[in-house]
Amino acid sequence: MDEKKKSESGIRWRWVAMVAVIALLLAINTKASWNYFLWNDNQNPNRCKQESCKYTGMVEDCCCDYETVNVLNEEVLNPLLQELVTTPFFRYFKAKLWCDCPFWPDDGMCRLRDCSVCECPENEFPETFRKPSNVLRKEDLMCQEGKPEAAVDRTLDKKVFRGWAEVDNPWTSDDETDNSEMTYVNLLLNPERYTGYTGPSARRIWDAIYSENCPRYASGEMCQEKKVLYKLISGLHASISVHIAADYLLDEATNTWGQNFDVMHDRVLRHPERVRNLYFTFLFVLRAVTKASDYLEQAEYDTGNHEDDLKTQSLLKQLLYNQKLRAACPLPFDEAKLWQGQSGPELKQQIQKQFRNISALMDCVGCEKCRLWGKLQVLGLGTALKTLLSVEGDNHLNQPLQLQLQRNEVIALLNLLNRLSESVKLVHEMAPSVDKIVGQVSGPPSQKVGTLQRIWQSVNDLRSRKSS
Repeated sequence: MDEKKKSESGIRWRWVAMVAVIALLLAINTKASWNYFLWNDNQNPNRCKQESCKYTGMVEDCCCDYETVNVLNEEVLNPLLQELVTTPFFRYFKAKLWCDCPFWPDDGMCRLRDCSVCECPENEFPETFRKPSNVLRKEDLMCQEGKPEAAVDRTLDKKVFRGWAEVDNPWTSDDETDNSEMTYVNLLLNPERYTGYTGPSARRIWDAIYSENCPRYASGEMCQEKKVLYKLISGLHASISVHIAADYLLDEATNTWGQNFDVMHDRVLRHPERVRNLYFTFLFVLRAVTKASDYLEQAEYDTGNHEDDLKTQSLLKQLLYNQKLRAACPLPFDEAKLWQGQSGPELKQQIQKQFRNISALMDCVGCEKCRLWGKLQVLGLGTALKTLLSVEGDNHLNQPLQLQLQRNEVIALLNLLNRLSESVKLVHEMAPSVDKIVGQVSGPPSQKVGTLQRIWQSVNDLRSRKSS
């Protein structure tokens, strides 16, 4: 009888000890999991917490706040731009798609057929594009009479359009006046989306852009003009990433396309600076378009189809002179604060050279469709820079602002504004869903399950020993 009691007592103590061990292991595991989350939050300063993902207040270096931008974009800008870029005038873009990379041998490999571009046959794009009329030569451009004030005049002459210019853009590397190697592309048939272009070739393009031509200067080392260039490239990069994530090949076997929330989170949303730079770039380009409003209103949008051309002009006027936009955000970006001081002209030449190098890097993109959209958006950004920052003469404070654009520059500028508008809209709409979905997926729970599995394995071992 005593032996039996001793045996039962020993079993009870073993079970008590086992329960204590389980409780201890669970406590250790819970603490470890909590420490895991804290470590990741502390070690990753770019991790976007829910509070910091809500962008409020003024967009940095701009004259408009995030809330106003989102409302104007949703109610006014995006609907007009989406319709405008489908018109015959704005859907055809002229580009040199087959140029040798001036920096290194082309080694880009595209994994998908979506990488290639469908070029237009000559009878598809407008006849007026092939035989342009009323084209201005460089020697025909005459300086307009300026105003005597010492401050920068942000307006353009009311009688500004006298024909599409045949003048090369000093901010880009391609010679837009050379039509010998140009081909027209229908942008509606070649949407900006995921192409499978990844790996070292793609990374080398962005590495060259940031490290060689648009470096991230340390705090206090970046002047305002170089800061603008960095933010423009960063914002454009973010926009491209948004469009890749928004139109992604989810299943190659079934050719299923859709939104990739992980890509959107990893490349854009978890980096608040990239989102802020996207908004900045959008407002910068919007300012270029509104500044050139008189020029763009008077421009000739002749495609040979009178009804389509009238629609194009009507949509542009609605965009350029929208009362909601003018009342809520009359000056999206103030370019007057740039190029101040004696070093202004030298600094402009330096930044202009850097941007031309960035433009030239587009010939090194190993994916044809990526190269197309890269060239279009860089030309659009170069046109915005040309509109806002280029002034004739050395002493820009006493010189009139003069603007002459090529047809292709205007097509690129408005298509870029549409791309940025769509990116801002997608970021605003997708961010809550991305945060919710990504927030449900994390590493530590799998570690916790593994620990519990080991505990139950220990329990089973003890049971096995008892039964034996």
